[in-house]
Amino acid sequence: MPVEITWWGHATCTVEDANIRVLTDPLFARRLAHLRRRRGALPPPGAWRADVALVSHLHADHLHLPSLARLAPGTRLLVPRGAPRAVPGLRRLRHLRLTEMAPGDVTGVGDLAVRAVSARHDGRRLPVGPHRSPALGYVVEGEARTYFAGDTGLFETMAKEVGPVDVALLPVGGWGPFLGEGHLDAGRAAEALALLGPRSAVPVHYGTYWPIGMDAVRPHEFHTPGEEFARLAAERAPGVRVHRLAHGESVRPGVSR
Repeated sequence: MPVEITWWGHATCTVEDANIRVLTDPLFARRLAHLRRRRGALPPPGAWRADVALVSHLHADHLHLPSLARLAPGTRLLVPRGAPRAVPGLRRLRHLRLTEMAPGDVTGVGDLAVRAVSARHDGRRLPVGPHRSPALGYVVEGEARTYFAGDTGLFETMAKEVGPVDVALLPVGGWGPFLGEGHLDAGRAAEALALLGPRSAVPVHYGTYWPIGMDAVRPHEFHTPGEEFARLAAERAPGVRVHRLAHGESVRPGVSR
């Protein structure tokens, strides 16, 4: 079966490879604290189905306990090392099979190998306190190699750590009018694409959630990152095909080896 990518919004994707369903950073909420979902319907219950779910870091829009609670009993859950200590609510999700990961760790799920890689991002649950958990990306290898970057900035060893990949799921925006350190915007994501050199890319982490009451503040930061990423990728990584998906839309990039 060809590899298939579905984008549900924000950083939540389903990657189907080797008959295994991989779900990234599950977030199925209409509202999260001061954020509300402004574009795209909530993912349907079918989106909750996965063999393994990947959590890139502990921020609540990536490690969302109510969304994880919806996963079926027995689902594998890969989280950054130290996450259960930093987020005690994880320990109550006893229906999930939890594995802690650090950069370089590899976990097998059926015919897939899931490898954790570094990310340049603040991995703490809250913006205060000790750094107890690393922020991660993941490389999912089956019939294709798919890189899910989570949240990250550019870093010197990115291409070396990630290695050759066929598909890159890259964040190109955020949930507010300004991106802080440790994030990719459309331009930096295009630079990452040039470093990584995949065959295909899907922009994620934009155009879904926005702070309540801030609709008029730099609205282009909400609406345009995907389009801007596709334009800049054509200039800086012309050999990469960019698939700009609508919420709930799927693509088969045609990268089976």
